[in-house]
Amino acid sequence: MSLFKARDWWSTVLGEKEEFDQGCLCVADVDNSGSGQDKIIVGSYMGYLRIFNPRPVKPGDGIQPEDLLLEVQLREPILQVEVGKFVSGTEGLHLAVLHCRKLCVYAVSGTLGNVEHGNQYQIKLMYEHNLQRTACNMTYGPFGGVKGRDLICIQSMDGMLMLFEQESYAFGRFLPGFLLPGPLTYSSRTDSFITVSSCRQVESYKYQMLAFATDADERQETEQQKLSSGKRVAVDWVLNIGEQALDICVVSFNQAVSSVFVLGERNFFCLKDNGQIRFMKKLDYSPSCFIPYCSVKEGTINTLVGNHSKMLNVYQDITLKWATQLPHIPVSVKVANLQDLKGVIVTLSDDGHLQCSYLGTDPSLFQAPRVDSREINYEEFEAEMKELQKIIKEATKTQDILPKSEKHRDLIVTAEVSPDLDAESQAIDSEVKAEAVPSVTVKITIQSRVTAQKPNLAACVQAPLAVTCDQFVFDDLDPDSSETVVLSVFLKGNCSPSELEGNCVVSYNIPTGIPKVAQCNFRLPLRLVCSPAQPSKAANHKITIDTNKPPVSFLTIFPDFVDPSEDDQANVLGFQFLTGSKTTLLASKTSQRYRIQSDQLEDLWLITKELTLRLEEHFKKQNCKDFACTFSGSIPLQEYFELIDRHFELRLNAEKFQELLSERAVQFRAIERRLLTRFKDKTPAPLQHLDTLLEGTFREVIALADAAEENQANVFQAFTKLKSATHLMIMLISLWQKLSADQVAILEATFLPLAEDTPELGWEETVDAAISYLLRTCLSKSSKEQALTLSSQLCMPKDTSRLKKNITLFCDRLAKGGRLSLSTDSATQQATVMPGGCTTIPESDLEERTVIPGSTATFPSHRQIAKQKSEP
Repeated sequence: MSLFKARDWWSTVLGEKEEFDQGCLCVADVDNSGSGQDKIIVGSYMGYLRIFNPRPVKPGDGIQPEDLLLEVQLREPILQVEVGKFVSGTEGLHLAVLHCRKLCVYAVSGTLGNVEHGNQYQIKLMYEHNLQRTACNMTYGPFGGVKGRDLICIQSMDGMLMLFEQESYAFGRFLPGFLLPGPLTYSSRTDSFITVSSCRQVESYKYQMLAFATDADERQETEQQKLSSGKRVAVDWVLNIGEQALDICVVSFNQAVSSVFVLGERNFFCLKDNGQIRFMKKLDYSPSCFIPYCSVKEGTINTLVGNHSKMLNVYQDITLKWATQLPHIPVSVKVANLQDLKGVIVTLSDDGHLQCSYLGTDPSLFQAPRVDSREINYEEFEAEMKELQKIIKEATKTQDILPKSEKHRDLIVTAEVSPDLDAESQAIDSEVKAEAVPSVTVKITIQSRVTAQKPNLAACVQAPLAVTCDQFVFDDLDPDSSETVVLSVFLKGNCSPSELEGNCVVSYNIPTGIPKVAQCNFRLPLRLVCSPAQPSKAANHKITIDTNKPPVSFLTIFPDFVDPSEDDQANVLGFQFLTGSKTTLLASKTSQRYRIQSDQLEDLWLITKELTLRLEEHFKKQNCKDFACTFSGSIPLQEYFELIDRHFELRLNAEKFQELLSERAVQFRAIERRLLTRFKDKTPAPLQHLDTLLEGTFREVIALADAAEENQANVFQAFTKLKSATHLMIMLISLWQKLSADQVAILEATFLPLAEDTPELGWEETVDAAISYLLRTCLSKSSKEQALTLSSQLCMPKDTSRLKKNITLFCDRLAKGGRLSLSTDSATQQATVMPGGCTTIPESDLEERTVIPGSTATFPSHRQIAKQKSEP
């Protein structure tokens, strides 16, 4: 920020709620007074044209009535005002006013007053041109080297340059490759029009080339125009500046040197006549306008650059010479000679603040008032400092952002799941093909201890489960108040969910404006997705869970699935999922084991998890603290790999459908273009079965879209099954290796990194990267493996062989005593943690382990490892 403000010489505010832009300001001796003093011409988007001649008695005076020479409303928005020699037969200056669809040229004249009211000014319309196209901006100059008069060039919104030789229309030309209009100016030294196109490049067009080019009465060239005589509009030179331009200006203070200045969004450029860069300046602010003017130093050019920080910077070439503060954001800046004062800076803001200022060196500094001096009590300050330091120390002890105790929370949310299913199901638009789809009611209560502003409750369950309403918005909650909502959860998709859990999140603001979040989880009953059924003796997949306690009767732990009158359900129980599959649960009468079996591997997960949870709750009620579950069987890797392959195959199909859709869409658009060309042709030609080809392509696009949509649904079901099987694998590995809670969390983060599968980031590549990281850190065999670098980019693999190989190696190293850890020093301590260390595994041995008889992967048990260690 500058120490000095722009010294206010004269200022005013134009109208009320009027808008102004870059072309609305112009300074010139528009009334041809011959005194050498400029007048300020301002046009607004409301159609008001004003002409000022500031004559303050002393600097800083406001506007006086006689300062406003003329004010007239022209009924149409004024886009730009310019002053030049626009009328034939005279070299006097006239005012050109550009409207959206009209160009008007006025003569401004003054009449000497005989009374104290002063002189009277008026404008007279000399001629006007009605435009066939909507105008954007204009420029003027002696096009073609004419003497004593100026011609006008108007750029339309659709890229046409319309040239007017004063009272008559000359010709119009379309700019090639046009998209959006940019700033436009004229260089008299090279007789060229210079603009900045939408391609972010400066383009120069010779006037002679435009004059002899093919006429452009229509936007689209016909075949006859292409074959007729004439030249196409060609660019003289092009310079890519890489950004959009705000303004462009040509400066030629002497006949030898001419420069093109371009103000970009982050730079301003000075170019030579041939388009070469003379110099450029990178700006560290967002500019709003600029104007080059003559410098006192020979060979240099001064530039005024205004920005959106209300600053006006003065540059001499690329050197910042001065910076001053403005009271508004300028959208246009000019340099004028007013009342024998040369170099007055005239600025205009978008809301009509017009100011004439000069650069001064008398700073306007704020002086703080004197305060009454008093003696400082250092003992009180020291005691207060110690108290504050104590509070800061207590506050920095805890690193957790959220409070650990609910008694300190401002808002508490609780969810209560009904123990019984709804008597009348609330399922809506369910895809399940079962006769009845049950639902369960969840009651959510919000208790606020403080004033909670704009509380918003979101209830979420994982698909294919769904809720009847997932968003609730409340009014502000008063202290010690509560709100209760009721919703129902049901199975919407035609596949079993991977989790029977949901969560509620409440976002709100406290009176100080700080946003906070409260959340809670709830568990849904198993009866929501399955019902009792007859047990099945035969099954393709079986797992056995060992416990250290005698088996418990199913009448005790599954009272909602058994009939108390039937004693045969005490040790065997059948579950029928809503999707149609069955799962059987058996308890051994002689050993402490439970067997879960089903025809589908993923169906084992929910029953196994429910069994372990209910057993833990049962023994917890009996105050039994040493209950534990273990797994000593073989990990079903081969069956798990089949689910991975199925999911990956569907992902590949999705990519193929996407490619085919793109090809057919390109073909469809190409046929459309050809048909449109045939229909637009003045001489009808046979369609040559293009309509039949279009219809056939359309049917193929619809069929491919339907197939892609069906494949997307299959991908979702396959991913849900894969998540269920992955949860089962995590549980079996944790029970097999007796992993701690921290290690189980690492395992879940490794195998379940994604809540949903997307085409950009899939499950296979993410899990492969996570497992590879663990194999090179906490499960590495040597420092050589730790030195291997991982790819920083995740992309879809060609197949799943590498992933399956890494999963097998991961389980093998866990079987040899490896432990999961994310600490940096875990790799160096691995030799002491792993019993006997990790010996190098030959690749041939690894391949033999991958193909395991019986569709299961076998690993040595803890007893075998201990026996191997004891052998010499």
